[in-house]
Amino acid sequence: MNNNQQPAFILVLYYSTKGSTKALAEAIGLGIEQAGLEARLRTVPAVSNNCESTEAKIPSHGDLYCSKQDLTDCAGLALGSPTRFGNMAAAMKYFLDGTVNEWLNGDLQGKPAGVFTSTGSMHGGQESTLISMMLPLLHHGMLLCGLPYSEEALHSTHSGGTPYGPSHVALEQSTNLSDEEHKLAVAFGQRLAHTAEKLHSA
Repeated sequence: MNNNQQPAFILVLYYSTKGSTKALAEAIGLGIEQAGLEARLRTVPAVSNNCESTEAKIPSHGDLYCSKQDLTDCAGLALGSPTRFGNMAAAMKYFLDGTVNEWLNGDLQGKPAGVFTSTGSMHGGQESTLISMMLPLLHHGMLLCGLPYSEEALHSTHSGGTPYGPSHVALEQSTNLSDEEHKLAVAFGQRLAHTAEKLHSA
């Protein structure tokens, strides 16, 4: 890719069991595409308690599984997971633990990245989960993007949304994003895309 071309795509990589994190991923993807870049939504396989269980190479529904080529070729990354006791889900951690070669090669160095999450309650560990997902991105040499308080919805939200990244509170297992959650997720996608473009042109 030469400097006259736009960045290829922003990878929106998520794990979702009930649909809430996927809803955030879709809103972030909308923001990326509103900013003029391609949003490539990808997911990761579940981790089975049965060590002999394997997943099909192509999921039966939803987005495709993320490939290592998706990681290598992306111009930026939005990483999302539901909370699991204040941490990212095991499936996402398992996937990230397998990116040692990409780390050794520096495939993600200098690319913008950010994180997003969902919880089933207001105080379900959103901020600690977001921070837990930032750590491997820092090890990969990525440049972290959050949400600045210039986003008005951060001042008014009574649901999800943090300066660390977009979030959703799935009260009563609802996958419907509140107006503030949706606005912040879209704004985050736009910010990630604009940052990728600026870094690429520099």
